[in-house]
Amino acid sequence: MARKKAAPLEENAMTVISSAAPRRVVGLGGTFRQASSSERIVRAVLAECAALGAETVMFDGAALAALPHFNPEGPDRTPEEQALVEAVRSADGIVIGSPGYHGGYSGLVKNAIDLLEDLRGDPRVYFDGRPVGLVVTAAGWQACGTTLSAMRDVVHAMRGWPTPVGVAVNSVEQKPFAPDGTLTDEGIARAVRAQAEQIMGFRTEAVA
Repeated sequence: MARKKAAPLEENAMTVISSAAPRRVVGLGGTFRQASSSERIVRAVLAECAALGAETVMFDGAALAALPHFNPEGPDRTPEEQALVEAVRSADGIVIGSPGYHGGYSGLVKNAIDLLEDLRGDPRVYFDGRPVGLVVTAAGWQACGTTLSAMRDVVHAMRGWPTPVGVAVNSVEQKPFAPDGTLTDEGIARAVRAQAEQIMGFRTEAVA
């Protein structure tokens, strides 16, 4: 696939456009339900990143459900655990999506994030120096806000840079998908595109 440069964004202390856009963006998220709304929104962000030249890989709800409970005392890892850790280790950008459950993100997603403790000894520890796009779907705006805030706190704790645009979908008031699965809500589509542009335009060089 031919690579395209990201569309220009405004410069600020966090984001500077570069011709060296991230080459690999990893998405993780979803639920035990196949093709959940949070999974599909993460896939939509990845698709926009791919259109801007990224190589993308997705760990969906089924992939996350295959992970055993994280055990920090046990060094052995399954092939599925190793695949997630290695994918994030080599990523230039990350997209994480979760449903909002009782005002917080899901245990399925948390278990996957806990597994990334295996990156603690890396030269580039955890999410250090990388943009992280966040996606939340929840039954109400309060749960959207609290879950998105909680996920931002986690990304900060793991030394990542949450994108300014977080995608929050109120599943009670918004119906973002057509029956064929395409994203039809233009407001959500704009947020998805903006998040992808921020991921692809991110650099950590100081602004003069």
